[in-house]
Amino acid sequence: MKFGPVPVAEAEGAIVAHTIRSGGLTLKKGQVVTRQHKEALAAAGIAEIVAAQLEPDDVGEDEAARRLAEKLAGRNVRLERAFTGRVNLFAEAAGILLVDAAAVDRLNGVDEAITVATLPRYHVVAPGDMVATVKIIPFSARRAALEAALASAGENAVGVAPFRPLRIGVVSTLLPGVKPSVVAKTLRVLEERLAPAAARIQREERAPHEAAALAEALDKVAPESDIVIVFGASAITDRRDVIPAAIEKRGGRIDHFGMPVDPGNLLLLGELAGRPVIGAPGCARSPKENGFDWVLQRLLASVPIGPKDIRAMGVGGLLMEIPQRPQPRLGERAAPEAADHKT
Repeated sequence: MKFGPVPVAEAEGAIVAHTIRSGGLTLKKGQVVTRQHKEALAAAGIAEIVAAQLEPDDVGEDEAARRLAEKLAGRNVRLERAFTGRVNLFAEAAGILLVDAAAVDRLNGVDEAITVATLPRYHVVAPGDMVATVKIIPFSARRAALEAALASAGENAVGVAPFRPLRIGVVSTLLPGVKPSVVAKTLRVLEERLAPAAARIQREERAPHEAAALAEALDKVAPESDIVIVFGASAITDRRDVIPAAIEKRGGRIDHFGMPVDPGNLLLLGELAGRPVIGAPGCARSPKENGFDWVLQRLLASVPIGPKDIRAMGVGGLLMEIPQRPQPRLGERAAPEAADHKT
């Protein structure tokens, strides 16, 4: 691509690099100069303009952006019409954004004129949300660079895993100090979390905070549920604690305990009767975002999650403080003995 001053007499077919305004004449950046434009420029006394002129090995910005966007778009993603070298990609379903980060990195590394930006991986999206944008830095891409970028992009690197209207079973364990209003509020907050996925609480049970009693409650809830969630009256502090003990007592297994997300450290993930089971951390009673959301959202969208996935959540896993925390993290240095451990 040639770029720089172009005599108006030779400007037909060139692309305007900067908006030109002179009297009643306006040529916007990106416009292709026509014969009429050339005559109007000359009549306005303009002798030359700054413009881009494509060469045989160049691909126009709109065509390049469109081809890349079509290669990137996966399931439940639609494309907007290319305009000024940009194509936006939008979600067509509520769910979790899936991004092949390595493919996007490869593509962005091919040539500085070719760029792709996306929302974070596993971001929750609604229909109509923009999830990615392809932008060709004006005004063209070299054909060889475009072909290399297309090869680097893989297939369907940006997609949406849709939420499913699953049945959720809930067991709340109780201790003498736990008020019924606390459990009721917890269920309301959970219903709000489930609403974007059109999932619902199918069955809810309450039991004393004892392994045997909880195991019996799980027997009632699990057969009617796609996912089981246990809200403990006391936080899980060990793999041998009440909640994991009850799961194993009924033949279930514990896949992972703890996560590098705060709030949310004391989350437990397991399996019971072929169903995922979550031992919720105390912060899951709050409507504010915490590690529980990240695990629940993936399960609602059938996105696999295991120990390796949870361990990879540390970068970006420091979330905001929640009102329920009696001793904020910033105060732990001054008063460690008062620090709350129910996350």
